[in-house]
Amino acid sequence: MILSIIAYLSILLFVGISAYKACQFAKMPLHGRMELYPVPKENGFEHGGSFYEEISWWSKPHEVSHVREIKEMLKEILFIKKLFDNQRPFWWISYALHLGIYFIMAWTMLLVVGAISELNGIVVAANSPGIWGLLVFYLSVITGIAGLLLAALGSGLLVLRRMFDNTLRKYTTPQEYFNLLLIFAAAITGILYWGGDLSFHNAREVTANLITFNQSFAPSGLLILHVVLVGIMLIYIPISKMSHYVGKYFTFHTVLWDNSPNIKGSSVEQKVKKALSYRPTHSWSAPHIKAPNAPKE
Repeated sequence: MILSIIAYLSILLFVGISAYKACQFAKMPLHGRMELYPVPKENGFEHGGSFYEEISWWSKPHEVSHVREIKEMLKEILFIKKLFDNQRPFWWISYALHLGIYFIMAWTMLLVVGAISELNGIVVAANSPGIWGLLVFYLSVITGIAGLLLAALGSGLLVLRRMFDNTLRKYTTPQEYFNLLLIFAAAITGILYWGGDLSFHNAREVTANLITFNQSFAPSGLLILHVVLVGIMLIYIPISKMSHYVGKYFTFHTVLWDNSPNIKGSSVEQKVKKALSYRPTHSWSAPHIKAPNAPKE
């Protein structure tokens, strides 16, 4: 029962903290906009330039395509496109980790679906008589094996890369080693426990016991360690720098690609006025940013 509580609590905290951080990002004051062109949400300027170049642009309707913007965001979020373009050798191991995490997320959802299906009398196996059981089974096998292996391989290689690359080693903090080693430990304990049954029938049974709070279920020490590590990881990720998955949308939408004109009476003008009224509450080393009660030098 305690494992069920850990599982539910860690998932709820992961979702809740992630949502809280998204709200905090959305409430942040106006950023120093970069307006890096081409801006994907602009129609007709795919090869650079801006609607500001048009004659009397302020008198014309500003056409915006949020679909194109989201498509460009997904290239970065799902495939880490900028790293692929600029650091191809580093991209392979970084993307192995990210892809492994994506597969593990899909695998976890499939285990829940498979467990619920079996609790309702649907056979999930290679010899299942129904299409649904076969689909859930084979998708679980593919995503589970690929996810665990890629996550362990990617996190392990990233640790080694940061340890032995002269440039990266200078900029790698102890927290970054901890982040990667936590993911590596969770993946390795998963491989050690789940690897003995690549059909993942045992995994579906464990998932069903966690879902139903089965008190007669007696977990092994390795399973307890694995669930605790995964729970810690889920709670820790949204409060660490690994929470960049929350901030990426705001980085693109409100910093890199926000070129909305600052016209009199517009929402942008209101944001600028609000930003100008901002007074810092913490001191900074720069002489032009001092808190109201900061001691004078």
